[in-house]
Amino acid sequence: MRKRLMNLLVITTAGIWALTGCDNSTETTNQTSDSSSDISSETAGTTNTTTTTGNASDADTVDWSIVASGEEPAERADYQYPFALDSQNVLDYAEYFDVDAATAQHNLTVSMASNEALSKTLDQLSETYVSHELDDGNDIKLIIHTTPDVAASRYDYVLSDEFAKGLVLPVEIVPDGKKDDVKAHGEMVK
Repeated sequence: MRKRLMNLLVITTAGIWALTGCDNSTETTNQTSDSSSDISSETAGTTNTTTTTGNASDADTVDWSIVASGEEPAERADYQYPFALDSQNVLDYAEYFDVDAATAQHNLTVSMASNEALSKTLDQLSETYVSHELDDGNDIKLIIHTTPDVAASRYDYVLSDEFAKGLVLPVEIVPDGKKDDVKAHGEMVK
């Protein structure tokens, strides 16, 4: 239930941003694309890992240098999270996703800020976007499902919003055309 609500929140926010003119095309017209099969980019002294699989010349490739926030990754052990480790939200999350409290605290914060990475990536995907999901658990990641004409890739996005500044959200492009499993209110996902 919570995963569906979080997915709905992410979808709604991304839609609102798209409708209110979150258009970065003028900022990105001078950017260049690198279509190599294994890319490592330096941004503001930070190494972000990008991996692209498949034949990039046959598929559209997300240019992660355009998506990059330019933030330095923070150390998780020293991070000042907006939720206390023993808060009810963190404890509920830990119980629901069967993770320890520290992982729940991290994932809850990252998931609430995930729209930042999603909206920047959707700017490039346009009509090739199919659906997305947050993979909760020990290693949270944002999975974006696209049409098969987009190259599969992965990128460690460093969040820049003050709420989760410096935390890393792995983003994975999966060109499988998979629709979201969210059902109408009252239906159960099997």
